[in-house]
Amino acid sequence: MQNNRLTQQIQFILEIDKLKHILRQTLLTDSSRRENTAEHSWHIAMMAIILSEYASPETDISRAIKMLLIHDIVEIDAGDTFCYDIQANLNKAQREIEAANRIFGLLPDDLESELREIWEEFEQQNTPTAKFAAALDRIQPFLHNGQTKGGTWRLHNISREQVMKRMAPVEEGTPELWDAIQQMINDFTEAGYLKA
Repeated sequence: MQNNRLTQQIQFILEIDKLKHILRQTLLTDSSRRENTAEHSWHIAMMAIILSEYASPETDISRAIKMLLIHDIVEIDAGDTFCYDIQANLNKAQREIEAANRIFGLLPDDLESELREIWEEFEQQNTPTAKFAAALDRIQPFLHNGQTKGGTWRLHNISREQVMKRMAPVEEGTPELWDAIQQMINDFTEAGYLKA
C-alpha cells in the first residue's frame, strides 16, 4: 500500500482485533463462559446510548461512547486486571501507560493524539463525561454478577463492602442510578451472592 496513513490505520484496526482474545473475569449472563474485553467494550458503549438520560446535562454522550470503546484497548498488552486483585493493581497504571504508548502509537499522529486524549480523560475521571463512562464501566460487570447469582463474586469470596467501594463512582457519574444500585447490592447480599 502506498498510502502510509491508510497503512497505519489498517495496522491499528488489525491490532485491536486482539481485544477479542483478552478474557475478563466477568461471566456472560448465561454463565456459559467468560466475556472478552471487546464484548465488554461494545456492551458498555450500548449502555451509554440506552442510559444516556441518566447522565448529567454536561455529559457528551458521543464522546462517552468513544471513551467506552477505547478505554480498554490497552489490555491487548497490559491484560485484564481483576478489580479486586490488590497485588495485580499495584503496577496496572504503568503497564497500561506502556501499552497506550505502543498501541496508540500505531496510528497517524492526529488520530494517536485524539484517541490518547480520550483514553487519558477516562483514566483521570475529572469530567462529567468520564465520570458517566466510568459509572457504566462499573455497572456492566455488576449486572452480570447479579444475573449469574454472584458469578465471580462468589468465586473470589467478594464482600458487600468491597462491592460498595467498587461501585462508589456510580454515585457521582450517574447519581440517578445510585439508589437502584444500592438496592441491588442489598438484594444480592440477602440472596447470598455477596458476603455480608
